[in-house]
Amino acid sequence: MTAVDERDRFDIRLARGASGLLLEFNDAGVLAAADVHVARRLAGLIDDADDSLLLAAALAVRAPRIGHVFVDLERIHETATVDLDDPIDLATLPWPEPSAWIARVAASGLVGADRPLQLVGSALYLDRYWREEQQVATDLEALAGATDIPVRMDILTAGITRLFQGEDPDVRQKQAAAAAVLRRLAVVAGGPGTGKTTTVARIVALLEEQALAAGIAPPLIALAAPTGKAAARLAEAVHGEAARLDVDASIRERLLELEASTLHRLLGWKPGTHSRFRHDRGNRLPYDIVIVDETSMVSLSLMARLTEAVRREARLILVGDPGQLTSIEAGAVLGDIVGPAAEGPRMSASVRTAVEEATGSTVDGAAPPADVAVGDGIVVLRTVHRFGGGIERLADAIHTGDADAAIAALADDSITWIDADAGDPAALDQLSVVRNGAVTTGVKVIEAARAGDAARAIQELGAFRILCAHRRGPHGVATWMPRIETWLAGELPGFGTEQWYVGRPLLVTENDHGIRLYNGDTGVVVTSGTTGRPTAAFERQGEIVTFSPTRLAAVETVYAMTVHKSQGSQFDTAAVLLPDPDSPILTRELLYTAVTRARTHLMLVGTEESIRAAVDRPIARASGLRQRLWG
Repeated sequence: MTAVDERDRFDIRLARGASGLLLEFNDAGVLAAADVHVARRLAGLIDDADDSLLLAAALAVRAPRIGHVFVDLERIHETATVDLDDPIDLATLPWPEPSAWIARVAASGLVGADRPLQLVGSALYLDRYWREEQQVATDLEALAGATDIPVRMDILTAGITRLFQGEDPDVRQKQAAAAAVLRRLAVVAGGPGTGKTTTVARIVALLEEQALAAGIAPPLIALAAPTGKAAARLAEAVHGEAARLDVDASIRERLLELEASTLHRLLGWKPGTHSRFRHDRGNRLPYDIVIVDETSMVSLSLMARLTEAVRREARLILVGDPGQLTSIEAGAVLGDIVGPAAEGPRMSASVRTAVEEATGSTVDGAAPPADVAVGDGIVVLRTVHRFGGGIERLADAIHTGDADAAIAALADDSITWIDADAGDPAALDQLSVVRNGAVTTGVKVIEAARAGDAARAIQELGAFRILCAHRRGPHGVATWMPRIETWLAGELPGFGTEQWYVGRPLLVTENDHGIRLYNGDTGVVVTSGTTGRPTAAFERQGEIVTFSPTRLAAVETVYAMTVHKSQGSQFDTAAVLLPDPDSPILTRELLYTAVTRARTHLMLVGTEESIRAAVDRPIARASGLRQRLWG
């Protein structure tokens, strides 16, 4: 019997039959059972059971599972983490000496052309991710480097002047619009409330005007996003802006007719398979312009499928916030693409001159490295139009990693900071303001729902939301949801006695294309005005749509939700519950995403130690895309 067998033969985290380094690292929680089994299978293909090679292969398998594109064999002993209740000191594990380890792996039959592993310096990739990273870089560089782009500068200048009016138009928005017209690859980046989708609508109008001036057919435009909810929100934003734009009636009509889809639906599944897309390098998308919102949520693999499907004479416009949480899968694609342009534009001299001519403004920023074209179309928006004051200062401090400034910003009137551990039952007395917010909002939602006023119920639902980092545990949604329901039951007799009780807030957890409800959509069970029975109400493009609750395939109650689920949403007041400082989920990006969900007021529950730990802990995903694009 091995040591694993002696410990607990029913523990699913432990790999059966593991030995040597695989056993020790699996036992410590660094490797999962699947990592071990795949590594053993790979080594069996070349009949090489060397312990250090097996460990390297297992770590390469582990990397994409936790978001990395590769494992850095030189630094993994410093950067490895585990998520165990009682973790050990990983420095005590028998890590191989890096230089000898890298040499051993390089000499193995697992590494090389047409082999399952690829070694670049000290970076060990699974072959698939190595190929995808190269492919994405090559495809983006091809779009960014295109020079055959006919642009009528007089039409562009007049359009920007007309569409970006007002006493103090956002210069960065104008520059982003100009760059997107001048280049085939454009990125409109920025935090919440900086006007990204507003700018996108105007970019589409400017491109339509270019086609009209050239006497050619209007461009075919695809709007897409990683999730159905984000896609629907993108379409709504474009439609809302189109109704206000000073453009030709035919252009406005085409903007209002645009629909959005998920990236998966845009690419289309191949018949008879659920793992390959219909549109690829051999069957490219028919669109002239492809616009992708919430790009921070796009993984390396999905970006590879997208970029190979975009025609080389088409335009690709990526929109998103590189400071938000990244994809749950491998890669940090948007952040890698934006790269040093996050600190200021990195446009070549010719593009900078054209943008300045079109906008009448100066482009501040350093020149890009030689032969780097990707920066020509990247503009990061800075001015926040949605919220300000303490929330904006806090978001900026978190984004720049300034923990002292973040703590100082918490003193603002728009922020209520409760210096307590949200997972400690003894601290509940300190959280009365959170309880009051949850109960007040819940009661208002239920009252409106019982009156059959679906629009008011949905509006009240957006007034307050508790956001948790974890799904489970004392700080998680699974703990806080029944707690809030208990609070409401104390205020409302008969509350929650039925599954579809009137006033129940709903969160859709799976896409349902048949009734056009998407993962992340929220609604409320209300009293039907015609039958008096419970009906599920949702808002779609400013209108209320209702369904029988029995038609809803996958929904859950949503008095509280995870920060990950909240991406793309905003609430008048967001109550953010931080976990312990040692939680591996607690990162700069999670805290930034959480606090920027608040429109007017933020409640932040967490110790100063937790806040500082989050600000000081950016997500460090091993990826080579930025290096490939920017050098």
